[in-house]
Amino acid sequence: MEIRTAVPADVDAVTALEAACFPPAEAAPRASMATRLAAFPHTFWLLWEGEELLAMVNGMTARERDLTDEMYAGDQLYDPQGPWLMIFGVASRPDCRGKGYPSQLMERAIQQAKAQGRAGLVLTCKERLLPYYARFGFVNEGVSSSAHGGAVWYQMRLAF
Repeated sequence: MEIRTAVPADVDAVTALEAACFPPAEAAPRASMATRLAAFPHTFWLLWEGEELLAMVNGMTARERDLTDEMYAGDQLYDPQGPWLMIFGVASRPDCRGKGYPSQLMERAIQQAKAQGRAGLVLTCKERLLPYYARFGFVNEGVSSSAHGGAVWYQMRLAF
């Protein structure tokens, strides 16, 4: 197995994994993934086994303190010097769940954000995932203003 950051040529693989892991209203379409990979591939952590993408954690760095729906729409809020790493998605192929692959990638993202001197990481998740992210030290800040995909999201923050 290999963990690496993305390159723009990974667009089909990351789009397919996204579609396999999220409902259609929440999954980023190929065009969005292509925009993200063109602007900030270094904040996509991928776990591969040969030619198979098994898991990913992806996001972008920003100046804003809160993760907003506008961030999903493109790269206009991306700031390479931004203090916050916004996590957009944590995904594992359905047949690979329970093996800890996303946890490995999340640890890598956290380590990299610390090494880069960032203020921390921010993500939104559904209520059932609050305990999972708390294991990494994320703190629940309550219901997010996000309406992404029509779901109820909770914002969580890991501040360094």
